[in-house]
Amino acid sequence: MLEANEYTRITQKLYSKSLILESPTEFHPVLHFYFIDALAHIDFTLGILAYNYMSPRNIMSMEYMRWRIDEEKIGERAYFPGFINWLKEKHREKFDELPLLWSGIYDRDDPAQYRSFRIVLNPDDKKAIPAEYLSTFIDEFFDPRFIKQLYQTSSLARLFDEYAKSRSA
Repeated sequence: MLEANEYTRITQKLYSKSLILESPTEFHPVLHFYFIDALAHIDFTLGILAYNYMSPRNIMSMEYMRWRIDEEKIGERAYFPGFINWLKEKHREKFDELPLLWSGIYDRDDPAQYRSFRIVLNPDDKKAIPAEYLSTFIDEFFDPRFIKQLYQTSSLARLFDEYAKSRSA
């Protein structure tokens, strides 16, 4: 491991979070997948910036990230990117409540993307993503108000089901 830097401190912040007071088995399956997916992209981005690229930690993360590419295409998961854009158009207040990482990555009008599994806010910027952004992403995904929206009975989950039903019809 390299000497501790700002990214290792953010990694510690991520790993200090817990869902112990929640019931992930009651989360909407698609929202849960993309919640874990976002955390994996945050973790991968932090790992690449905090540790040697070929560290066992990063190699294991790369293997997981390769696996999840096919998983996002299964069933209703494939509707998620379109759902985010539908929210932006039809339910702007819900879109504005989403974590910045979700709204940035999946909004067709935003340049943010996952590149080689790393979070890239602007493809033209060659600098590493600032640690403060990653810290903000973590805070947003673990905000209790957002976590409540992951449950199957939440308004966000109901909107996703409505959107998915309209796509599969």
